[in-house]
Amino acid sequence: MKRNSKLALGGAAAVVITAVSMGAGPVLAHNGNGKASDKLVTLTAELTELNGSGASGTATAVVKNQKIEHIEVHAEGLTPDAPHAQHIHYGNQALNECPTLALDENWDGRINTVEGIPAYGPVVVSLTTTGDTTPESFLDVARFPVSHDGIFNYSRDNIEFTDVAGTGYPGPGGLGTAKDIADSIRDGEGVLVIHGLDYDGNGTYNFSDPEGGSELDPALPAEATDPAVCGVLR
Repeated sequence: MKRNSKLALGGAAAVVITAVSMGAGPVLAHNGNGKASDKLVTLTAELTELNGSGASGTATAVVKNQKIEHIEVHAEGLTPDAPHAQHIHYGNQALNECPTLALDENWDGRINTVEGIPAYGPVVVSLTTTGDTTPESFLDVARFPVSHDGIFNYSRDNIEFTDVAGTGYPGPGGLGTAKDIADSIRDGEGVLVIHGLDYDGNGTYNFSDPEGGSELDPALPAEATDPAVCGVLR
């Protein structure tokens, strides 16, 4: 993964986010001739706040074969003038839904990224503005949208699904193939999550108590990596 002078995660954190998944298995999407890979669907999501962010939004994705032909994300109420990592999450053993405080393992009143993985699964697509869209770029912050006055309008075409390890499939490393993942996203099991929120309202991501450092990398503030908005693409 590339590192950014303002904020980026190292490889060890990438292993954490892609290697953990729990929950229920996928149902493959099929069209009339039984070929799941030929099905084109338009999926939408209503994005609702997590961790009291006050943010909301909508998302639309057109998916065919093993490609997102077009995706749009419109969000508001985010931390102003700050980068916001955003991803599509999916896990073969995840619930493939947005998390609740029932997953707050340490009872600190918030859901961090790893605590949310049993609900939404690991990252399978990084919704960057340019360049790589694999989980390797899951927090390459220089290439994620920046909210202006708390708003961003994102769109991108022709995002290819890829094989992703740690997605909970049988076999070495829990590898999910691009087809496995695309079939399940088309079937309405993908969860779109936007990260980054300003708990203390000081206008920047920082290490203020009680959140402190991120569970993904203690050199990063939890404010930069905690999930702020979530919705299931159906």
